[in-house]
Amino acid sequence: MLTHLRVENFKAWGDSGPLRLAPLTVIFGANSVGKSSLGHLLLALKQTALSADRRRALHLGDEHSLIELGTFAECIHNHDLSRDLRFELGWNLPHGMEIRDPLSQARFSGDELRIKVALQADKREQPLVRHLGYDLKREGQRELAIDYTRGPEGKLDIASDQIKLVRNVGRGWPLDEPDKFYRISDQSRARFQNADFLSDLALQTEAALAGIHYLGPLRDPPKRIYSWSGETPESVGQRGELTIAAILAASSLGRKLSRGLNKRSYPFDAFIAKWLRELGVIDSFTVKSVAEGRKEYEVLLKTHSSGSEVKLTDVGFGVSQVLPALTQPFYCQPHSTVWMEQPEIHLHPQVQAALADVFIAAIKARENGKLRGVQLIIESHSEHMLNRIQRRIAEGDLSEQDVAIYFCRRTGSGAELEPLRLNMFGEIENWPENFFGDEMADIAARTLAAMQRKKAQVSESR
Repeated sequence: MLTHLRVENFKAWGDSGPLRLAPLTVIFGANSVGKSSLGHLLLALKQTALSADRRRALHLGDEHSLIELGTFAECIHNHDLSRDLRFELGWNLPHGMEIRDPLSQARFSGDELRIKVALQADKREQPLVRHLGYDLKREGQRELAIDYTRGPEGKLDIASDQIKLVRNVGRGWPLDEPDKFYRISDQSRARFQNADFLSDLALQTEAALAGIHYLGPLRDPPKRIYSWSGETPESVGQRGELTIAAILAASSLGRKLSRGLNKRSYPFDAFIAKWLRELGVIDSFTVKSVAEGRKEYEVLLKTHSSGSEVKLTDVGFGVSQVLPALTQPFYCQPHSTVWMEQPEIHLHPQVQAALADVFIAAIKARENGKLRGVQLIIESHSEHMLNRIQRRIAEGDLSEQDVAIYFCRRTGSGAELEPLRLNMFGEIENWPENFFGDEMADIAARTLAAMQRKKAQVSESR
């Protein structure tokens, strides 16, 4: 689970400030203020880790990648290439991590890892690593720090206050460029007698980035027939295009989930169908093969108990739009992070509120008796979803520590995130101005207009 994020000089963000990322993190704000670009940066980091090109510090994307961010200049805040693009990312280590110095026999263990990166523009205006740092923490305290820094003349150096890195005997060969933005190269590690542990830091980074999944605000329209040949997709896809394949794959693997400790477990397809019923969008939901031995499937459902079974294409658009948002948090692998944009789109306010309960259950869900530990980061415009989260905190079903809520606003040429303080009663102690528009101004204006019209009617009757 991601625990920390800070972004500087990226898109609309001069400096986001340090952000605490909770199991359920929700970001509200007006349109076009910069909310989405935070998730887009995480996607760029993931696609860089997946890239076969180790020389590219940051893969900004193309038509085949997860995200396309344009040029490096377009990514820099105010397009000022004299600035460094900086980011910090922290995450929990589900199984912990231990590092041993073979020379001093010192041991360092931790349950959280942070990476700090500064990227500058080279002569070709391409991203170049100026600084790469790792912090290994245990219970919030730093155990080990490593810094790989480019000096004023371009010379690279590596240092740690906790481990003395000892060069191998021979010539003092200069260190090489990092592989991508996070990995000290094999050649550079080979310069030292006790630097092998640096590859473990890179592997932990790759594992954390591999666990990030994104679901965009516009999902694919429903189809009459879906094709599935037995593959197990990584996710439901950025547009939800693999949702039915994911449900079929999870069901074929016999996956069973529960909503929390001591809750009843259900087969994956039945688990999803039960949620759809509770959301109130359908009465029954099944995925069936069109014929035995075929790889074509159809989604059949009933909108009410006495109705006929119809295909997904023959009901309202909302079902096909909510299905990926409902499936992804329970389908992804344990300890994944799911970033969603506007999961409430096309949904009735009552369903929007109930969707908050789905997300609360997702962070508590268990598979084979083990906590899945999935994290959700949601961009939303739904006050109904927020109201339900506040209610669940007040009822004691959700801890305020398990939630982080931010309000994103534009400030001049940039953006800022204001953390909202939630207390144990579900109250927001620092309610932002115009959080969901100026509701009181509308009420006052409506009341005044009604009074004036009534007054006019009285005058006319005379």
